[in-house]
Amino acid sequence: MEFGIFEFLQLIGSLGLFIYGMKIMSEGIQNVAGDKMRSILSAMTSNRVAGVFTGFLITTIIQSSSATTVMVVSFVNAGLLSLTQSIGVIMGANVGTTVTAWIISILGFKVKMAKLAMPIIAVAFPMMFANSKKTKDWGNTLVGFALLFIGLQELKNSVPELSHEQLSFLESFGALGVFAPAAFVVVGTLITIIVQSSSAAMALTLVLCNQGVIPFDVAAAMVLGENIGTTITANLAAIVGNTNAKRSARAHLIFNVTGVFWMLLIYPFFLKLIVYIATNYFGTGDPMTDPEAVPVALSIFHTTFNILNTFIMVFFVHQIRDIVIKMVPEKEDEDEYSLEFISDGRPIANEAGVEQAKNEIKRFGKIAAKQTNTCRAMLSTSSENKKDRKKYTSKLRKFEENSDRMHHEVTIFLSKISKDQSLSSSQITEVNNLLRAAHEIERIGDIYKGMTFTIEKRYDEKIWLSQEQAKDLDDFLNIVDEAFEVMMKNLDSKNVDLDSAISAEKKVNAKRKELRREHLQRSNELQNADTTAGQMLAYNDLLASMERIGDHILNISEALAGVA
Repeated sequence: MEFGIFEFLQLIGSLGLFIYGMKIMSEGIQNVAGDKMRSILSAMTSNRVAGVFTGFLITTIIQSSSATTVMVVSFVNAGLLSLTQSIGVIMGANVGTTVTAWIISILGFKVKMAKLAMPIIAVAFPMMFANSKKTKDWGNTLVGFALLFIGLQELKNSVPELSHEQLSFLESFGALGVFAPAAFVVVGTLITIIVQSSSAAMALTLVLCNQGVIPFDVAAAMVLGENIGTTITANLAAIVGNTNAKRSARAHLIFNVTGVFWMLLIYPFFLKLIVYIATNYFGTGDPMTDPEAVPVALSIFHTTFNILNTFIMVFFVHQIRDIVIKMVPEKEDEDEYSLEFISDGRPIANEAGVEQAKNEIKRFGKIAAKQTNTCRAMLSTSSENKKDRKKYTSKLRKFEENSDRMHHEVTIFLSKISKDQSLSSSQITEVNNLLRAAHEIERIGDIYKGMTFTIEKRYDEKIWLSQEQAKDLDDFLNIVDEAFEVMMKNLDSKNVDLDSAISAEKKVNAKRKELRREHLQRSNELQNADTTAGQMLAYNDLLASMERIGDHILNISEALAGVA
């Protein structure tokens, strides 16, 4: 068939429909899970084996490993899955994607998945208008599921038909000898990148091989390439994701490339094994000479390879994690803070959106806690070292700017979620609590910034803190650090330990009173000491600022606990 601009747009439109269906279905599944989604995800990926099974199950259902891995990357980006958990799911997705080949092989290329779509929509459409939120969510899930099937079928239909003459160039690769399989791996990779679906690429390979256009050994090598090509979708999705999302996508790439590498080393021997299994246990002819035997043999090859690769690589999940962490390191320049979990401003789904916002607040809470070290460095900088002092004050002011942005973006983000009439009462309460927590972190940023002005003003007036004052402030920061630690535990925990938060804040207040009492004693002895009035004023301002930070730290824990 001719392939012009209309056919090209049809191909792109089919891909868009496929991805849209995947998105609608993903959101529906998350909303169906509701408040229990986090615990469900945690339970299903509690260990490597469970993660592999989860990936297999999801991919078997939606018939696309690309859809599964993109979904996994989005979950990692939202903080719903850890990097280690995602690697297991991705491994399972590779096994799950082999089911498509079996469906096509067993049904003799007559399966039309799109035929299931309209009946599914007929059932789901009335559900979308039901009064029950759960029923609506199930309706959306089924509609997304149907659209995904339609998109996948249209994607296959939109791929241009290639004649024997157009594919005759493949025969020239035979001259490459032992390197020929690697060359066809590249061909398979490119085909999958073009069609953006390993299932569609696999179906195309099965058809071409069954028609005798390409031999079995060539098709098998192309299937290996399709395993690499399918990783491109997740890596593209991760471009706009955070560090862990990028790491998850790289893990997918490493897993598949490593598998293809070791398979190429034993490729001729493995093909003989597949031929033996096909002829002796599945009753087919020799796929090397009988094109009719190829579909089943190729399905056996695809499944056996992915199961073996998963079985081997599942023992190296932690090593893969360590490699991708080195491949995608955290940004060393902490001044360049950016939103990670809500960077695109769109919630994955209501429940997941609340979790995204919480992870963003948690992240900025950790950044706020680290600024006590910046304060220490600023306070201990010598009077002559203006360059370092400026660096530390700039860092604190940069945090204040970013905490303002975080507060603004989180507020807009949660406002979008709160407009949804289907939110449960517990979700509405959590949204309000998170808005309060974000505001409290923003106020901490303001206090840090105010401390920089206090220091700069005094140093411009040639007023330095005494060594005794600097030591007292350092001790005070240690108490503030303890309060931050309690706050972070509460951010990480489902059950807020308010008693510990109150106790930590009381220690901050007690330390302030202790140091203030010593400050008054020094003031009374001012004429008999080297301490100046300017020093005492600066010192007192810094004490007050640190106590206010302690107040806001407690307010964050109270917000999480829903205490007014």
